[in-house]
Amino acid sequence: MNEMEMPKMSPEEMEEKKKMVLSMCTCENCPTWKDCHDSAKEKGFCFMTIGKSKCIKQEKGCICGSCPVYSKMGLKHGYYCTRDSEMAQNMKDRKEGM
Repeated sequence: MNEMEMPKMSPEEMEEKKKMVLSMCTCENCPTWKDCHDSAKEKGFCFMTIGKSKCIKQEKGCICGSCPVYSKMGLKHGYYCTRDSEMAQNMKDRKEGM
């Protein structure tokens, strides 16, 4: 399922999908990722209800393309931690005419 289809999901389905994303996420292995000292470690930035990090500002390399979530959800972008979720990046691309 493409993330662009997710708004059609119920809140319960969205929560289940979010849990799946968080369980498969490899953000913590990325050179750009850093511990933001939150009670729950930030990750799963590709998912629309999570979006970009509140504290990661510098891009040091991206492993999004090798994350299991990337292929399972048919994602196309990267640097979700600094550039926002797949859905947000798709909307930006459309707005910019890409």
